[in-house]
Amino acid sequence: MNAFVEQIMGMPILVDVRDEHVRAEDLDRAFAWLRWVDVTFSTFRPDSEICRIDRGELPLSEAHDDVRWILARCEALREETGGYFDARASGRLDPSGLVKGWSVDRAAELLREAGLRNFAVSAGGDMRTVGTAWRVGVQHPHRRQSVAAVLQVDDAAVATSGAYARGNHVIDPHTGNPPDDLLSVTVVGPELATADAYATAAFAMGHAGPEWTARLSGYEAMTILADETVLSTGGFPDV
Repeated sequence: MNAFVEQIMGMPILVDVRDEHVRAEDLDRAFAWLRWVDVTFSTFRPDSEICRIDRGELPLSEAHDDVRWILARCEALREETGGYFDARASGRLDPSGLVKGWSVDRAAELLREAGLRNFAVSAGGDMRTVGTAWRVGVQHPHRRQSVAAVLQVDDAAVATSGAYARGNHVIDPHTGNPPDDLLSVTVVGPELATADAYATAAFAMGHAGPEWTARLSGYEAMTILADETVLSTGGFPDV
């Protein structure tokens, strides 16, 4: 296996390739895409389209097609999740909870189009796998050197939301407070963008999250409660 990593969007993004041959230009194309996403969607760069829209300096009608699509998808997810996934939960426009997974999905498609058939792209602990027989560890929320579960997946996306990596960055938009009855939510499905958004929403829901994830179509979830009780949906792929 060959591993390639770059620091983008404030996090290490890792590409693990099991294919025998990988061309440098194919990896460069995928990483260049991710760097473009960072420049365009960053909430820290004053000149990004997201920051300019948030300040009222860039009309949405004049934004890049991808920016308009992301913001429309955020609104659709806000409605689908009953407001628990909200790109304005912090009071500022911040679609990062969708952008990271979406950009990794697109990077994986670029690598697939280049002819790669067995690889994984990991960003900030979330992963998109392509190929078969991938084993993905889900970090334990309290024991940093331990895993809470090991998943056996093929073509799949794995996203985890919790307070243990970045602190209380996920809040309940209805109360303005972080949940205190969950440790983490992991969602597995076909798209990392949607899996990440669902994990964020389910975590923000607190104790109501497990019942909501049980009704999802095409996505499975594992929730770790504050007392470390683990609740999983019927098709969750742990081994």
